[in-house]
Amino acid sequence: MSVLQHLALSSPLSYLAAFLIPMLDAILPVLPSETIVIALGVSTAGSTDPRIALLVALAACGAFAGDNLCYFIGRRFGPLAERKVFAGEKGARRRAWATGALDRFGARLIIVCRFIPGGRTAVTLTCGMVGYQPRRFVAVTACAAVIWASYAFFLGRLGGQAFEDQPWLGLLLALGATLVLSAVAEVIRRGRLRWPGQH
Repeated sequence: MSVLQHLALSSPLSYLAAFLIPMLDAILPVLPSETIVIALGVSTAGSTDPRIALLVALAACGAFAGDNLCYFIGRRFGPLAERKVFAGEKGARRRAWATGALDRFGARLIIVCRFIPGGRTAVTLTCGMVGYQPRRFVAVTACAAVIWASYAFFLGRLGGQAFEDQPWLGLLLALGATLVLSAVAEVIRRGRLRWPGQH
């Protein structure tokens, strides 16, 4: 309960976390960006304070900045990023898959992988490595960031409103729904995009 209280609208920590964690999650996928944004939604459930829009905007801006940071790293430090992220035979197959899938699905792949843990980093780095059209990348990642931030935040708000007296239950419900949605996105990816090594 104390963590949710610290993520109140009156706390500067909320605004810092809303931007920084979704940004850093792009290069450090272990950071819980969705969890933080959902928790912000739970902590503001029932409120109509206009600062809520600022939290959603900061989360979207953080996600957008992280995606474009990955793109820059892939574009500017491609060989180094490839050695770190796509090392070994398995990594090479994933890089080849991402390149082929980008050619085939383009913007749709970038948006879908925004909702798959780890998929975001692999795809955005690959976009930079293969020189995916910068203007198109900026436009697609802006769209993906807004969709992702809005869905995660308002999912948290729904959970918080459903369990107003027990916000932790609302948080757990929203996180469960996120896992289900991520699993659906993963099924779509496996079924239509065919991850390498899977038949």
